[in-house]
Amino acid sequence: MQLDLSGRVLVVTGGGSGIGLAVARLASQQGASVAIVDANLEATKAAVEKIERTGARCCTEVFDVQDASKWELALDKFERTLGPIDALVACAGISRPEPAELMSDAIWDSVVGVNLTGAFRTVRAVGRRMIERRRGAIVTIASTDGIGGHAGRSHYCATKHGVVGLTQSCAIEWGRHGIRVNSVAPGPVDTALLRTNLPPDHVAEAMIDRVPLGRCSTAEEQALVCLFLLSDAASYVNGAVIPVDGGLTAGFFTRWSGADLGSNALLERGVYARPTQD
Repeated sequence: MQLDLSGRVLVVTGGGSGIGLAVARLASQQGASVAIVDANLEATKAAVEKIERTGARCCTEVFDVQDASKWELALDKFERTLGPIDALVACAGISRPEPAELMSDAIWDSVVGVNLTGAFRTVRAVGRRMIERRRGAIVTIASTDGIGGHAGRSHYCATKHGVVGLTQSCAIEWGRHGIRVNSVAPGPVDTALLRTNLPPDHVAEAMIDRVPLGRCSTAEEQALVCLFLLSDAASYVNGAVIPVDGGLTAGFFTRWSGADLGSNALLERGVYARPTQD
């Protein structure tokens, strides 16, 4: 199925790496003009180079998605350069695993700030412009941790449950304006971040062994579902939360197996008690 996005102007947050970069790259191959927002300058520059090599139009702004003062200026720039925005994928997010009883207010505030407050300010800023034009499609990135819980990630789970609620509420409010708002809930995605923060044996034995398909997904597999939701092929899909998890959440949530990904075992080993890289 061709996910034709010709003539669309797409904003992608967190577009410098991971799922966001995959969305930006694949969308440009389907005819979209792409605007990337990311807090990492070097990653953003590299992403633009990859996209511009394909001949697609692309522009960027580097800032923290929580910064409401930057959004209107950025969107004005994007629309002057590329045209009216009619698509958004909100991918920006961070995770710093910590046991709940040891978690500092600073860690809680940083994760909630980027993942939930940042998602809200992103969706609000772009949604206002879509409402004026009575058209648009928005995709947020939730998580299977927005469906259940996950030891060591109480802050992350709280934000992803929040993103699901934000998505469904906006879908209800904005559907009458011709705007669709949906969410993708990834399971384990094979990224450098995942393999940096978790022991290799845990990735193989606890995570992959619990996924019915027997592997992590790629960022591109997540991105393709995002593109489907942006495309006319999903013209009657609104307020949906689609797990893209290899069947992980089709099973039972249990203490030591199933969709918990063995995270209690990581607590026992002390993995979440030591500092992790962003």
